[in-house]
Amino acid sequence: MDALESLLVRLEALVARAETLLPAPAAPPDWSAVAHRWRGRLDPVRHPHKIRLADLKGIDAQKAAIERNTRQFVAGRPANNVLLTGARGTGKSSLVKGVLDKFARRGLRLIEVDRDDLVDLPAIVDLVAGRPERFVVFCDDLSFEAGEPGYKALKSALDGSIAGAPDNLLIYATSNRRHLMPERMAENLEATRSDDGEIHPGETSEEKISLSERFGLWLSFYPFDQERYLDICIHWLRRFGVDAQSALAGRPHWRQEALQWALQRGSRSGRVAWQFARDYAGRRSAK
Repeated sequence: MDALESLLVRLEALVARAETLLPAPAAPPDWSAVAHRWRGRLDPVRHPHKIRLADLKGIDAQKAAIERNTRQFVAGRPANNVLLTGARGTGKSSLVKGVLDKFARRGLRLIEVDRDDLVDLPAIVDLVAGRPERFVVFCDDLSFEAGEPGYKALKSALDGSIAGAPDNLLIYATSNRRHLMPERMAENLEATRSDDGEIHPGETSEEKISLSERFGLWLSFYPFDQERYLDICIHWLRRFGVDAQSALAGRPHWRQEALQWALQRGSRSGRVAWQFARDYAGRRSAK
């Protein structure tokens, strides 16, 4: 064996060893899954959180609006991207999960994308374009600070890129902030005066508002009053198997416990009502 042949043999051995250190090729997406998480690729969610729209109480107007929009989308008709904003625990994320549960049999699919991964939106768009399913990209608890790359990526994906959005993809986002970015008093006071007396107000706020305006449908959520909170507690108590006749009739001690539970958490919301009902039903079943 001459020197060249020896070198080739050694190179082949080196390449073979290096290949064992490389990650395996990414598996193709499992298009049979109804929900995915984006982690640089589509990872199927084997056990998605199933929520029935009928279990979401106190938000009938918001429920009707997102259900109508999603029905249009899965039917191939025009529909809007949706921004759900407002009080915590009032059902924003649950509504998105609820429409998935209702429309999954009609081809609806959900892709959950974290804020830090929004820069990959163009790759997600290219991946699902041409698929027969209808995809909702779900961005939960969304907010941005100035200069974050995901902010501009989301703006372009909503409306602004040279490439048009595919007909089979919408973006549903939830946030506690209406305009998705923090707002400061100084921005309302920002202005400069030129020599000719013209006033030029600061454009910072306009930049922030421009993102939320790209969502075609806004749904706002508000804190529940006491009676609505208690009604939701009753619903979940019954769903968890508490006997309505013996435990709920006549407003016995459970009502006071439910109010104390909300007071301790500083909130009357659907989430707090659900948590109370789980605790109450669990304690009763242990007796």
